[in-house]
Amino acid sequence: MPAYHSSLSAPTKLGNMALLPINTKFKGPSPPGDGGPDIIDEALQYFKANVFFRTYEIKSEADRVLIYITLYITECLKKLQRCTSKEAGKKDMHSLAIANFAIPGEPMFPLNAMYQKATSKAEADSMRSYLTQIRQETGKRLVEKAFDPATDKPSKWWMCFAKRKFMEKSLSAPGQ
Repeated sequence: MPAYHSSLSAPTKLGNMALLPINTKFKGPSPPGDGGPDIIDEALQYFKANVFFRTYEIKSEADRVLIYITLYITECLKKLQRCTSKEAGKKDMHSLAIANFAIPGEPMFPLNAMYQKATSKAEADSMRSYLTQIRQETGKRLVEKAFDPATDKPSKWWMCFAKRKFMEKSLSAPGQ
């Protein structure tokens, strides 16, 4: 069975990633969404299926964004495993989203072979801002999905994926 790919497209790009509309209140370069499903909804929907794949064929620029979000969801789940409540999860997701992270072209970015380096300082700043915006909104939505409303504890049906490695990659450095 093939992996799930993004059905979205955008005329604008940052490097070789699509600059897609996102339904969010967080500031960033992404165009405002129309209220329909966006790339983060797709990533959350396809996460449990896609995370099992060791390889992933990139069919569009939107797939690069989907890959990044899938890897970021894995990082989020690692953090959420240790949270005792939904409120603690929200705080951890906010701090993870705004923490310093590598962007395509920087030495610590794990997927440099698939992503194009920013061509200018302005493009690098836009890329960092776009990825921060994605990280903030993804963390916010994941907390809503991954916590059981009855017990206020992380759902085992999400936490069981925390140890999986999509494409055998991780956004965090080894040992973190």
